[in-house]
Amino acid sequence: MSENSNSNQINPFQKEKNKEEMKKQLITFALMIIFTLIAFGIVISEAMDKMFVIPVLIILAVIQVGFQFYYFMHMKDKDHEIPSILIYGGIWAAILTLTGLGVITWW
Repeated sequence: MSENSNSNQINPFQKEKNKEEMKKQLITFALMIIFTLIAFGIVISEAMDKMFVIPVLIILAVIQVGFQFYYFMHMKDKDHEIPSILIYGGIWAAILTLTGLGVITWW
């Protein structure tokens, strides 16, 4: 009966793991802010030809979406297979829909 059943204490391994996870999330958040500032800088400065601005912005947006999925929505963690399948299925459906609409519009 003298067991320590205090569940408020976290073992050192879990504490270090939580610290590393928070560090990764803060770095990712900082990178996303930097990518946003780069995108604003590209548009405001008009240093690039307009033909190249939109593809660069789309690439930066795709990178930010990847950061959102893997770090803030915890898609990199175990036991997230079903949400991953649903999100990837939704992305695939959106790509197919946009491709179909593009083909119908410009054909």
